[in-house]
Amino acid sequence: MTPHPPPAAITATGLRKTFGDHVVLDGIDLDVPTGTIFSLLGPNGAGKTTVVKILSTLTAADGGRARILGHDLAAEPDAVRAAIGVTGQYAAVDGLLTGEENLMLMGNLHRLGRRRARRRTADLLERFDLVDAAGKPASTYSGGMRRRLDLAMTLMGDPRLIFLDEPTTGLDPRSRRGMWDITRELVADGVTVFLTTQYLEEADRLADRIAVLDHGSIVAQGTADELKRRIPGGHIRLRFAAAHALDAASRTLGGARDDAALALQVPSDGGVESLRALLDRADAASIEIEELSVHTPDLDDVFLALTGHSSTADNEAKAA
Repeated sequence: MTPHPPPAAITATGLRKTFGDHVVLDGIDLDVPTGTIFSLLGPNGAGKTTVVKILSTLTAADGGRARILGHDLAAEPDAVRAAIGVTGQYAAVDGLLTGEENLMLMGNLHRLGRRRARRRTADLLERFDLVDAAGKPASTYSGGMRRRLDLAMTLMGDPRLIFLDEPTTGLDPRSRRGMWDITRELVADGVTVFLTTQYLEEADRLADRIAVLDHGSIVAQGTADELKRRIPGGHIRLRFAAAHALDAASRTLGGARDDAALALQVPSDGGVESLRALLDRADAASIEIEELSVHTPDLDDVFLALTGHSSTADNEAKAA
């Protein structure tokens, strides 16, 4: 008998939310497979945090339906809460308590029992490299340590779906990459991650699928590569050993010449088929190519094309 596939982590249809006369979400649809990282991008005020609050039962939608790990969001909110974890934009740790005490507090809230909570606390302190700081007040932790503790607290209930709402905001590059590693480990263990971020490199590195939210609507969805191929500006750069090869390639393939570098830039979507077609044309004309590189627009180009401006957070990160 063929086993049934697990239910999708999130399915949502027509989610709507308004505040007064302001439409925050205008009927969005989402489909997030289990065991993946799904990233929601969008400028400030696009509605990313509102999506997280609705899907995590923190606020009710004005319209639409959603199922979370097989549970109806409206009819079974308690079952949804028992299956998920939420890490918000700012670390929700108690600075007066030690790291160990913060975790034990979460264990009590989840009614794990003292013995199980202690065992779970020890495991998470080890996993998040917080053993040496376990007995120190959380107020003495660095930003990266507080973020790791916050995520560890989220995991005390062993959730199968975690909402990470801009989890690396304000972290230095090293701490941010540490959070990326932890996120990948969670997914390797079968956890599904719903990530909102303004750091486009973060979504590019982590997400299996990306959705771009703007003015309350999903304006594009797909893998990072699929989104990049939708934006003009991709090209294949060819370099040649001799000028006559460049001349022949220019006549056959077209594109923009760089005579000083003996290079030719041919427009392309960066896909395998277009690359294969170009190489076939070059081979048919007996053109010898010294070097080849494929250039596609990055996610900042995608963000700019879809929302009308680049990601402020990503530009600030690049400047730093």
